[in-house]
Amino acid sequence: MSADYFGSALRRRIIFFIIIGMVAVQTMQLINMQLLESNKYEVKSHDNSIKSFTINAPRGIIFDRNIEILVGNKASFTILLTPSEYDRENSKILETVLGVELGYIDKILKKYKKFSKYKPRTLLSGADYRMISWIEENQQKLSGISYQVDTQRDYSFGIIGSHIFGYTKEIGREALKKKKETYSIGDNVGFIGLEKSYETLLRGEKGKEYFVANSRQKIVKRYNEGENDIPPIKGNDIITTIDYKTQKMAEELFTNIKGSVVAIEPATGEILAYVSAPQYDLSSFADVTSNLVWDSLRFDEGKPLFNRGTISMYPPGSTYKMIIAIAALEEGVISTSKKVNCNGGFYFGNRFFKCTHYHGKVDMKEAIEQSCNTYFYKLILKVGLQNFHKYSTMFGFGERTGIDISPESKGNVPSKEYYDRVYGKGKWTDGYLLNIGIGQGELVTTPIQLVQYTSLMANWGETKIPHFVKGYIDSNTNEFVSLKYDSVKINVSNNTLKIIRDAMLDVVNSKDGTARNIRMKEISISGKTGTAQNPHGEDHSIFIAFAPFDNPKIAVAAIVENVGYGSTYAAPIAQKIIKAYLGSGDKSEIEFTNSNLKEVF
Repeated sequence: MSADYFGSALRRRIIFFIIIGMVAVQTMQLINMQLLESNKYEVKSHDNSIKSFTINAPRGIIFDRNIEILVGNKASFTILLTPSEYDRENSKILETVLGVELGYIDKILKKYKKFSKYKPRTLLSGADYRMISWIEENQQKLSGISYQVDTQRDYSFGIIGSHIFGYTKEIGREALKKKKETYSIGDNVGFIGLEKSYETLLRGEKGKEYFVANSRQKIVKRYNEGENDIPPIKGNDIITTIDYKTQKMAEELFTNIKGSVVAIEPATGEILAYVSAPQYDLSSFADVTSNLVWDSLRFDEGKPLFNRGTISMYPPGSTYKMIIAIAALEEGVISTSKKVNCNGGFYFGNRFFKCTHYHGKVDMKEAIEQSCNTYFYKLILKVGLQNFHKYSTMFGFGERTGIDISPESKGNVPSKEYYDRVYGKGKWTDGYLLNIGIGQGELVTTPIQLVQYTSLMANWGETKIPHFVKGYIDSNTNEFVSLKYDSVKINVSNNTLKIIRDAMLDVVNSKDGTARNIRMKEISISGKTGTAQNPHGEDHSIFIAFAPFDNPKIAVAAIVENVGYGSTYAAPIAQKIIKAYLGSGDKSEIEFTNSNLKEVF
């Protein structure tokens, strides 16, 4: 091929068209960038120079029924790590400064590696000023490391309340996948207790702050003098039903013992005091909980993490005898004047079932007052298993109450179907009824069920689902919003309830009553002692009560584990809690109107 060909007109035309094509393409791109998609590139440029920072919203404050703070907030620093900018060469010195184990940062990066590497991860919550000062001094060398001012829970107001309030912790990966539209990496979420149950009310809404950054992504000033910032909205404050003074007394009474106590307002179902003992220090959960603390709680023999008030199941002992009496009266199987002779026990077949004493001849009222087992051994055989189950479930036993914290156990109320399943059809006899007739055997209940049962007797067969929260203060309107709860009613005549209530009054106020040791002149207490048999050690002490008798304002169920008789241990505790709440007997409450609340706040 000749040299003339390469210099030919054809070659020149080809080169010319190539150049023209390239110019045309470049021109079209310029037109597209400058005119057609200018907004798109303007946004990208804006994003490169404007940095946004999320401001976490403080959680709502938790108040008692008289607007005393139970759980508040305090300032805190959170150290953040953005994986796309982070240099792993800094990990060793950073881990030393933060006081965490070597490899901690790699674990954080691995934990959320499937999420965007441009989104900051929480590296450490509750950082101290020393850490923040070091980060400030070495900011140029610590690419990808930043911090923000946050709040964390403040438990310094004198109430422990570990099983009431619960705590928050960083949302897990699986939960984050399900709630990614609502939560982000590093967000805290209510884990148990009221923090979990009322998470949507307490958490608030995040805000945004915008800053101008230079080419090195260093912050130089606020963007538009903060005009575009979005302030966070604090979570709604919740007003609980807890009475500070009563709760404080209950916690002091359960120091160094195991068990539970629940005090409730019978007419409303509002929980006045609630303790599951032993408790634990919620401040350990305000930021990152160390493995040492967590393991000490998990392996503690006292099981402080276990919520005895709603989960533990105990035989109710003699506190259950009123159910048998109510069933007998309502079904007409016995009259209140019918006397039963107690010679220290009862023979059924060739087995002797013991009573606590030789009571002689007693009627129903005396049998409740003196807690005669013999009377109720004989009575349960007349009532029968079917009626026993009917009236037990009517009072809520064998079912969850629906209290606004979880989890909650159902307990167990034996039925014919239950015995057939456990022992086989035709392989059990009426002798199995004798133990459940005095609140033992396969019958087990929870403290929250026992206090609801007591409330129903105190308030003439009607109460509401037990609950901890009256309502909340809306953060947007500052108005009080009351929460509503369903009623709980039983189909028992007032005449029957009067007989039972009078007998409970005698338990405390009669010279032969089993709880006469807690009698008070200033407050008329009605109650019933119980001793729950415990195959693993000493029996449990149980007492249920309400007061004042004529106009009940408080009902209490107290259980003290492994100590013995109900009259000796649980009854005095209940008495002190009643006295703490009622004081002189005249209990005044804050009226929850918005005008009153505005004055308080």
